[in-house]
Amino acid sequence: MTMQTEQPSSGATEAPFKRVLGTRLLYFFILGDVLGAGVYVLIGQVAAKAGGAVWVPLAVALGLALLTAASYAELATKYPRAGGASYYATLAYGPFVGFFTGFCMLAAGIVSVAALARGFGGTYLTAFVHLPVALVAVLFLAALALLNARGISESTRANVVATVIEASGLLLIIGLGVWLVVVRGEGDPGRLLELGTRDHTPLSAALSGAVLAYYSFVGFETSVNVAEETSNPRRAYPRALSGALGTAGFVYAAVGAAASAAVPTDVLARSDGPLLEVVRAVGSVPEWLFSAIALVAVANGALLTGIMCSRLAFGMARERLLPAFLTRVLPRRRTPWAAIATTTALSLLLALTGDIEALAATLVLLLLVVFFTVNTAVLVLRRRDSSGALDHFRAPAAIPVLGAVSCVVLATQIESGVWLRGLVLLAAGVALGLVSTAVSRRTATTPGDADASAD
Repeated sequence: MTMQTEQPSSGATEAPFKRVLGTRLLYFFILGDVLGAGVYVLIGQVAAKAGGAVWVPLAVALGLALLTAASYAELATKYPRAGGASYYATLAYGPFVGFFTGFCMLAAGIVSVAALARGFGGTYLTAFVHLPVALVAVLFLAALALLNARGISESTRANVVATVIEASGLLLIIGLGVWLVVVRGEGDPGRLLELGTRDHTPLSAALSGAVLAYYSFVGFETSVNVAEETSNPRRAYPRALSGALGTAGFVYAAVGAAASAAVPTDVLARSDGPLLEVVRAVGSVPEWLFSAIALVAVANGALLTGIMCSRLAFGMARERLLPAFLTRVLPRRRTPWAAIATTTALSLLLALTGDIEALAATLVLLLLVVFFTVNTAVLVLRRRDSSGALDHFRAPAAIPVLGAVSCVVLATQIESGVWLRGLVLLAAGVALGLVSTAVSRRTATTPGDADASAD
C-alpha cells in the first residue's frame, strides 16, 4: 500500500544520481540558499517601507514562507524526484500546468543567477580589483558550472563553508549592534517599535515590507530538486527545511533589529549596503571585510540556484516537458552536464545583455505563481490518493489553503510595472506549454516511444 506514494512508471529505473545528502548537508543547502545576498541589501528597502520596526515584516514574511514550505515538505517526501514543483504540478494538473510551473521556476532561477553574476562584478568586487563586469560574469559562471558538474557532494560541501562565512558575517552585525547600543549607549532601540511611514499605515507597512522581506526567505523551494540525491528524504527533508527556515528567521530578525537600533532609519533606507552602515557606525571593523563576506554570499546563492536550475531542467526533460538532450549525465560523476551547460549559457546571455535589474524585479511574482500551484497541488493530490498511506510528511489540513491565500495576498502588493514585465514571461510560458503539450500528445500515440526515449 505504501508503494502507491511512489510515482510513475519511470521511477525505479531512472535514479542516476548518488544519494549523498543527509539531514546536515541538506540543512546547510537550504540555509545557504535562504541566507543569500538579499539580506545584505534588503534591510534598507524594508526599512523604507516599514519604518524602524523592520522585524515585523520579516516575521510576517517568515510565517507566510513556512506555509508554503510545509506544502513543499509534504510533496517532496511523498514524491522524492528531481523536477520539484514542475513534477508536482504535472501529477496534479497534467503536462501543460507542469510545464508552465517549471518554466516559471526556470525563468526565475536563470534570471537570478544572471543578476548575481552581474552583482558579483559590481561594487563589492571593486573593493579588491577593478574588472569589466562582462569578463567577471563569464569567469564567475564558468567556475560555478564546473563546480556544479563535479558533483553534488562537492557543491554542497563548498556551500557549507560559504554558509558558515555568510552566517558569521550576519552574527558579526548582530554583535556590533549590541555593542553599539548596550555597551556604548549609542543608537536608539526605540526605533524598533516604529511601524509605518508617511506613505504607509502600520498594516500597509507590514504587508508591503513583507513582499520585500519574502524574497529573503525564498530559496527553500530549490532543495526539492535534489530529493533524489538525499538519503532517506522522508526523514531528512522536513527536519532540514524547518530547521533552516527557523534559523534564517531568527538571524534575519536579529540582524534587522541590530541594524535599525544602531543606524537611523533614513540612513538605512538610502544605503545600497545597509549592513555596511552598521560597520561604519561602530568604526572598529574594516569595511573590506564586509565586501568579502558579501562576495561569498553572492557566489553561494548563485551556486545553489544554479544547482536547482540544472536539476529542474533535467527533471522536466525526463518527464518529456523539455528536450531529451537535457537528461544526459556525466558517466562517472552522475551529474546532469547537459542541463548545467544549457542553464549556465542562458544565465550568461542574460548577464551580458539586457537590463537584469528590471527583469529581476519579476522574480517574486514568478515564484508566487509557482507557490500557489504547489499549495493547491497538495489538495488535489490528497483527494486523488485513496490509499491513506502516511509514510511521508503531512501538513495540517488548513496549511495548503492558507499558503495559497498568502500567495494571492502578496501578489496584490506587487507594483503594476512588475506585473507588466511578469505577464510577458507568463505569456511566453503559456505559449511554450501549449506547444510542449501538443508534442507530448503526438509522441504518446507512437507505440514504444516511451521505451525509446529512455535509451
